[in-house]
Amino acid sequence: MTTSANLATPHFLPENTLLLNAITEGVYGFDLNGNAVFINPAAEQMTGWESAELIGRNIHDCHHHSHADGSPYPQHDCPIYRTLHDGVARQVSEDVFWRKDGTSFPVYYSSTPVYDNGVLIGVIAIFRDVSIQKHTEDSLREALAQVQALSERLASENQYLLTELQGKQGAMGLSGNSQAISHLTQQINLVANTDSTVLICGENGTGKELVARSLHQLSHRKDHPLVSVNCAAFSASILESELFGHEKGAFTGAVSRRKGRFELAHNGTLFLDEIAELSLEAQSKLLRVIQEQAFERVGSSETIKVNIRLIAATHHDLQARVEQGLFRMDLYYRLNVFPIIVPPLRQRREDLPALVSDLVASLSQKLGKKITKVSAQGLKKLQQYAWPGNVRELQNLIEREIILTQTQMLDFKSLSLNSAQQTDLSTNQSLTMAQAEAAHIVKTLEATQWRISGAHGAAAVLDMPPSTLRSRMKKLSISR
Repeated sequence: MTTSANLATPHFLPENTLLLNAITEGVYGFDLNGNAVFINPAAEQMTGWESAELIGRNIHDCHHHSHADGSPYPQHDCPIYRTLHDGVARQVSEDVFWRKDGTSFPVYYSSTPVYDNGVLIGVIAIFRDVSIQKHTEDSLREALAQVQALSERLASENQYLLTELQGKQGAMGLSGNSQAISHLTQQINLVANTDSTVLICGENGTGKELVARSLHQLSHRKDHPLVSVNCAAFSASILESELFGHEKGAFTGAVSRRKGRFELAHNGTLFLDEIAELSLEAQSKLLRVIQEQAFERVGSSETIKVNIRLIAATHHDLQARVEQGLFRMDLYYRLNVFPIIVPPLRQRREDLPALVSDLVASLSQKLGKKITKVSAQGLKKLQQYAWPGNVRELQNLIEREIILTQTQMLDFKSLSLNSAQQTDLSTNQSLTMAQAEAAHIVKTLEATQWRISGAHGAAAVLDMPPSTLRSRMKKLSISR
């Protein structure tokens, strides 16, 4: 062919053949019709096509006929053949060439126009097999994804670890030798090393979370995470993201992918505190996860399987809320597999000396003070107090007394008693859960002179946001 003859002039191939044959990259020479006029040994070795089989043939139809996915690759879309028409050099890093045996390999190639006295006479294509490079890049990309996922998980778990470490103070809230504590301890030991769901019931401040921690530490899951969720702390719209996680862009503000508490608790324990505060919609989704041990992140259709042990807690009468239509009956029975009742402090007054001793020792160390004892009169005051806020209130009171005292002995002079603060066990035992809750809130309000917010307000004593306390007061018709 004329064009082939022109391409094979001394200006192009003969002078450079030795050089082109020596290089390790594959080299093709094309005439203006796209037919091969030169193929070096490296190209033969990489493609499996012998030079004699391709010279004079359209190379695109032999090794560049399809994309990596097998779909057709029209010649007019080929960068090499575009260079034949417009004389513009090109470089391509993401493409494949096909071998004679029908297999493909990733290539990097360039197409360079060849001119003779200013006239385009053909194209030189130089390519190399980048299989090893691609494999290395894919391996590095996969390793990076694993590192990022691990980093994300460690960051999330670190957040929960810090929260747990901050919550360790007061872990002696279950101290004592009373019959009520002995029974509680016996129940914990019976169910701890099983995977049964546990429902912990009790007033605010009694130590329900401490029971959950004990159950986890005594279980075979103790070397895996214990992840806590306060269901009352999140709105219904946010709670789903907190529990199940979300993908980047799933909603406004979702700037990155985030794992939910269920995913973080995989192989460990998930503690859902104040579970009665869940909306009916969230209850429905929670029921599905409990049944199937699977969920989807918000904004994703991918199902994630988890293996968790579920522990729930509430200070509400869940059965009463079921009757009121506020809690799903099927979820209640799923949770109420093994109920544990945590007794209020007023029902185990004999534990006060041990509790006070443990709390004083721990809080003194925390606050950098040396408190050696509690006066007999001070301990008597503690025994007479109603403790509407239970162990949490006791801990807060002791911490405040340690801060205020100028001596090495606590006498609790700031604790004033009146008839409204005394505990009448026979009366309390006859109250419904709602009545008991109302009485508990009223006693706390009276003890704080009806101050709701602030460091020493009723909300702080009851460990709830002031807005939540006002909501509970309105619902229970509590007013001054």
